[in-house]
Amino acid sequence: MRSCLIAASTLALAFGSSAAHALTDAEFQAIATKVFIPVMKEYRIPGVAVGLTLDGHEYYFTHGEAVRATHQPVAKDTIFELGSVSKLFNVTLAELAEQRGLLSMSDSVSAHIPALRGTAFDGITLLNLATHTTAGLPLQAPESVTDAGDELTDYLRAFKAQGDPSTFRSYSNVSIGLLGKITAEKFKKPYGQVLETQVFRRLGLSSTYVSVPDAAAGRYAYGYSKKDDRPVRLNPGVLDAEAYGVKSTVVDMTRFLGANLGAVQAPKEIADALAGTHVGFFETRYYTQDLIWEQYPWPVDAHRLQAGNSSDMALKTQPVKRLSPPAAPASEAVFLNKTGSTNGFGSYVALLPSEKLGIVVLANRNYPNEVRVQATQHLIKMLEEISRK
Repeated sequence: MRSCLIAASTLALAFGSSAAHALTDAEFQAIATKVFIPVMKEYRIPGVAVGLTLDGHEYYFTHGEAVRATHQPVAKDTIFELGSVSKLFNVTLAELAEQRGLLSMSDSVSAHIPALRGTAFDGITLLNLATHTTAGLPLQAPESVTDAGDELTDYLRAFKAQGDPSTFRSYSNVSIGLLGKITAEKFKKPYGQVLETQVFRRLGLSSTYVSVPDAAAGRYAYGYSKKDDRPVRLNPGVLDAEAYGVKSTVVDMTRFLGANLGAVQAPKEIADALAGTHVGFFETRYYTQDLIWEQYPWPVDAHRLQAGNSSDMALKTQPVKRLSPPAAPASEAVFLNKTGSTNGFGSYVALLPSEKLGIVVLANRNYPNEVRVQATQHLIKMLEEISRK
């Protein structure tokens, strides 16, 4: 698939003009078909759901099968696993907790977990947990850690910092999972329950869950393994709910992006929490690290965007520079994105605030991040072309 580079000035002129062509649903269906059907065929993706929020209007494209065995089609209410896109809800909850005075992102981890006092976590803050700057915490907890209680605490007590946490980034489900665990404890309820009551329902996300209830089980798609094509779903793991355990629909995720853009009305404290996740704290080689969101200047070079979403950024240690003061709030001329994967699912979300544009792509196969980025950029380019008609 060909990478697409879009001139921001042209895009802003076309989308921002009062004379710009209004996108119709038929046009969206046509361009989404042109962009995503070839991707589905090349990567053997059973089903895809794509959502677009543009200047407050929502559009949806669905294609393929949610369950191969029964040929159940993907629909707007099909539930997909989000993988690491789940982390965006985690930091939203943490921002909400900070607003209520339950914690401060500048607090040390050990201030909230007394068992970790006198360890490396005296020098690692909640902000570090939210930005993967944790002095070397790994992607996953070792297999010997089977619960988020004493075994996890013992592992963390023995953890040795590999340097100044504010000088390098190591992508970690452990770090963000720990933030979710701490935050939920401040609300005095289990993480999934807190997320549902404090974030999902208050944003009007009626089909977004940590644990899919029996009443919605028939809408929960199966993912399909890259290795042997068998149907799979998320395996339980330590801190899985906090790090990669949310499931949702294309409608709910499009609404979530709309709330991030201010196009969907939300309670003020939730809107403020969402805005807080767009603040930049560390500069990496390719992007500014916000609270989980990855922020690029717009227009962004296609190769830079691909490199920022490469496996190296997730699997290898990367140097960072702390921004002082933080880059807050995010300027309009930025592009924010986040990928997510489980064994059987692949997701991607992107925001272009200057155009009030958000895109979510959900699929029931884990396919390369670079392909998700290319397809989404291709979609944006075609939207820009249509707007100039």
